[in-house]
Amino acid sequence: MTTELGARPPEPAPASRATRSAADDPALASWRAFIHAHAKLTRRLDEELQAAHGLSLAEYDALLQLARTPERRLRMSTLAERVLLSRSGITRLVDRLVADGTVMRTACPTDARGAEAALTTEGLDRLRAASRTHLAGVERYFLDVVGADRDAIERGLSRVVDAVGGPATGDSHCDAGTA
Repeated sequence: MTTELGARPPEPAPASRATRSAADDPALASWRAFIHAHAKLTRRLDEELQAAHGLSLAEYDALLQLARTPERRLRMSTLAERVLLSRSGITRLVDRLVADGTVMRTACPTDARGAEAALTTEGLDRLRAASRTHLAGVERYFLDVVGADRDAIERGLSRVVDAVGGPATGDSHCDAGTA
């Protein structure tokens, strides 16, 4: 086809990945597989923790984050960053853990504006019991399945984390002055 002046019209630019339908883009297959696997895996791990220990995966993660700190306590805002919840979400989660006796909420001794969540002895015992169930599920549904691909998956996902801003780095102590 030619125009009135005899020149060919410009070829249309190829559609960018952002303008193509995700359903039509084979390059997004790995993304869809990741999302689907993540959703199914976290649902299964949550179901197993609920059935065996009465803990959700988010509650387990919060207890684990507290246990990993030297004093087994974190500012609420730091805990929210580490378990990837909003401040209101972490408040509701900690309220449930306080009601269960696994966490205590305390005032920050060096900053009256700050609140901390502290792991109780009962919480540590419950975490230890739940860890056996959780780690067995991680091994069965993830580590055993990915096998030799584990290092490649770790490298790739580490690059993704770096690209989107890296891990949460909030300070664990209340004298850090974070909200």
